Amino acid sequence: MKSFISEFKEFALRGNVMDMAIGIIIGAAFTAIVTALVDNIISPIIGMFVKVDFNHLVATVNGVELQYGAFIMAIVNFVIVALVLFCIIKAMNKAASLTKKEEEEEPTTKECPFCLQEIPIKATRCPHCTSELKE
Repeated sequence: MKSFISEFKEFALRGNVMDMAIGIIIGAAFTAIVTALVDNIISPIIGMFVKVDFNHLVATVNGVELQYGAFIMAIVNFVIVALVLFCIIKAMNKAASLTKKEEEEEPTTKECPFCLQEIPIKATRCPHCTSELKE
């Protein structure tokens, strides 16, 4: 039982799990902001042009209310969240590529000074002309 608890503590306090937990909390807060933006600003602006308040669009079928206006606003909410996340990730990838130094690849081949053929860099004798190579 003691090893189980220590393993769980190691798992729960691992950096990846903590990063994920912080991401979920920030995502929930961001969703609340976007929901407020859609409900209080975007929905009324769209409603001005269409002359309809989407939050009050309801269809009644056999005495059951289907709030399809709220569903439309949830779709708009999702599209905005997806667009913002796409822009953020794209900007982060661009910043990472700018700061990442291009690694110079070490050559794997060299030219034989006698026959001018390409040979492996570690070769001590040319396989083409059989000349001994100095390192």
